[in-house]
Amino acid sequence: MTASISEHFDCIRDPRVERNRLYPLNEILLLAVCAMISGAQGWEAMEEFGREKLPWLRKFAPFANGIPSHDRIADVISRLNPKAFQQAFLSWTQAVAEATGGDVVAVDGKTARGSRDRCRGLKALHMVSAWSNHNRLVLGQEATEEKSNEITAIPKLLELLELSGCIVTIDAMGCQTKIAEQIVDQGADYVLGLKGNQSTLHEEVEDFFATARAGAFAAVAHDYYEETDKDHGRTEVRRYWITEELGTLSETERWKGLRSIGMVERECWIGQHYSIERRFFINSIPAWARRFSEAVRGHWGVENLLHWRLDVLFREDATRIRKGNAPAILTSIRHLCMNLLEQEPSKQRLSKKLRKATWNDDYRAKVVFG
Repeated sequence: MTASISEHFDCIRDPRVERNRLYPLNEILLLAVCAMISGAQGWEAMEEFGREKLPWLRKFAPFANGIPSHDRIADVISRLNPKAFQQAFLSWTQAVAEATGGDVVAVDGKTARGSRDRCRGLKALHMVSAWSNHNRLVLGQEATEEKSNEITAIPKLLELLELSGCIVTIDAMGCQTKIAEQIVDQGADYVLGLKGNQSTLHEEVEDFFATARAGAFAAVAHDYYEETDKDHGRTEVRRYWITEELGTLSETERWKGLRSIGMVERECWIGQHYSIERRFFINSIPAWARRFSEAVRGHWGVENLLHWRLDVLFREDATRIRKGNAPAILTSIRHLCMNLLEQEPSKQRLSKKLRKATWNDDYRAKVVFG
């Protein structure tokens, strides 16, 4: 790994006793990152990659005792402390990410379905991640055992991040008064999705916009923005309304910094199939529809730019590794690999970068070592 990555990850404690450290921890982590960025998805593939690429790996670390067995790799990585790895990951990301006021930071969760172990009664790992829309990087992550625990995981993740001047977007699961307060206290704004978990507020916002639209927004101060996308036989029109008129809402004082409410309408045609969807939001941002649209689209981006890539390019849901802390550590390594590929400055698609890193030793070195 680059000198900067090594510096940040050197703080991770090796779980082995001294006499069993035939293969240094930094070499095992280097092997895991390089193997995964070259398409390896399991322990045996990591070992095979190491044996095939040992002369190349020795350009960057001694590997005096060669490549560890897949069982040794699994044993070491599954015993690492996820919190320590998270801190190292966060430290490195903050060092490479460009601090940008107004950045949209999308917070969302994803379940690694293959990590569920029915035989041992272990639930699938659910990882809540923060995605920087400007930097196109994973900023950090917090693991939990199930989606319902996002409410407790999100505050822990947020407190690790530098959010001043950013807009934090979270779906309805994270639409909680304490989370809104924490975001504001950390110097950021929020755009929070509304659904049934805030049923009264959701109904009030939905009723407001239904009434306003029926009257063509007469005497309702608001801002509006519309955009159309056409691609491969699909046409999608997105409409955004946002207003600071909160007089019809009850208990607005419970939401720190609440300044506006918004509605998004997505109208879509795919061939003969037609669909329409409306979603509602509470926000601490002013009624500027263009900025509201950027925040909402930024949150949708976490699905396409993070979760979709984890499944399709890194085949996360197909991975059946369940030993110890390995699911959480490997998810963090996948995030690290995505960040390294995004940092590589060529204007290629991530899938093409990943394929090139698999085939080309010089390009892989450029991605991992700069």
